[in-house]
Amino acid sequence: MTHRRRCLILVEDLPVPFDRRVWTEAKTLRDAGWRVTVISPKGEAATRWHERLEGIEVFRYPLPTTAAGFVNHLAEYAVAIPASLILSVLAMRGGRFDVVHACNPPDFFFPIGWLFKRLGSAFVFDQHDLSPDVYVAQGGRRGGLVHRFLLSCERRTYRTADIVIATNETYRRFALERGGVDPDRVFVVRSSPDPARIHRVEPDPALRDGRPHLVAYLGTMGQQDGVDLFVDAARHVAIARPGQVRFVAMGGGPMLDNLRQQVLREGLSDDVTFTGRVPDEYVRRVLSTTDVAISPDPANDFNEYCTMNKTLEYMAVGVPVVSFDLEETRVSAADAALYATPNRPAGLAELVMELLDDPERRARMGEIGRQRVAGPLSWANSARNLLAAYEAAAAM
Repeated sequence: MTHRRRCLILVEDLPVPFDRRVWTEAKTLRDAGWRVTVISPKGEAATRWHERLEGIEVFRYPLPTTAAGFVNHLAEYAVAIPASLILSVLAMRGGRFDVVHACNPPDFFFPIGWLFKRLGSAFVFDQHDLSPDVYVAQGGRRGGLVHRFLLSCERRTYRTADIVIATNETYRRFALERGGVDPDRVFVVRSSPDPARIHRVEPDPALRDGRPHLVAYLGTMGQQDGVDLFVDAARHVAIARPGQVRFVAMGGGPMLDNLRQQVLREGLSDDVTFTGRVPDEYVRRVLSTTDVAISPDPANDFNEYCTMNKTLEYMAVGVPVVSFDLEETRVSAADAALYATPNRPAGLAELVMELLDDPERRARMGEIGRQRVAGPLSWANSARNLLAAYEAAAAM
């Protein structure tokens, strides 16, 4: 009887299936014949501790907090890492895992990787974020104790991993230069929207709430995501064009309550709506009705290197994008986006209004985005690299 290979995916940053990259990877591996188990935290609309979704086994654990701040992070990880280990051992009841696949942040899964390597598994490090650089981008001191600790954990994770998965060529360079990883052990697996989940549908004019235009945000509501700058841009547009534009922000995260308070403080309750996490069907309807989408991630030493999933999802539906001028965003979006001077919300607002006045340009940019996501940025290309990474890991 042929052995059906098993893999375990560990993710702490978001609950599954709402971590879109992880869920797409899991389904790709499932379709390639792997038995896939995922361990993640619980979250809004993902509250069951154990279930099977689309043929993938999922275990979840509760977190005491996901709020920002050093003490909150200590509490979060003090629960997440032991819980991940306990559930990993429980999940192994069906037999040994051929591959254990850890996604960061945080870079604290290497002890679990080391343990499973001793049990015969290969360890794959899927680097979603540059954790030391995120810390600095959020106001931490470069060269300080915490920064040095995070660099040490990153190095230990690189060294423990049999295979490293990088989300773009910049991350690959960090693995080679900062991590000293053998180039043959680093595979680039770009994030790309799942066409079965994110695609264009019939617009729903009711979402505009009687206004001529709809502008959207889709993504995490975290400290480094710049959603406060999205709100500031909305304020500029609302002042310039009162009653003309509805703003919708979809997604969850630790800053969601603060952002809703910001909307109240700035008197934007009639203009800006934060939905929290919503089903894919609702996301498709909103993006298919949207005139312009905003990627408000501020320029810093981290975001410059990041491939923004939200930007690719906008492009997949054919929505023109307005973003700050970030190096990696230009690589992804090219002419599907307009680029504002970094960290200036008024600049985002000006470009939004420029596009609202030019429907033909919006259509051209939307088509460019669709073609890029269907072509060079398609998941089909990344899926081949993911499976190649797994074959290399399983052969070790």
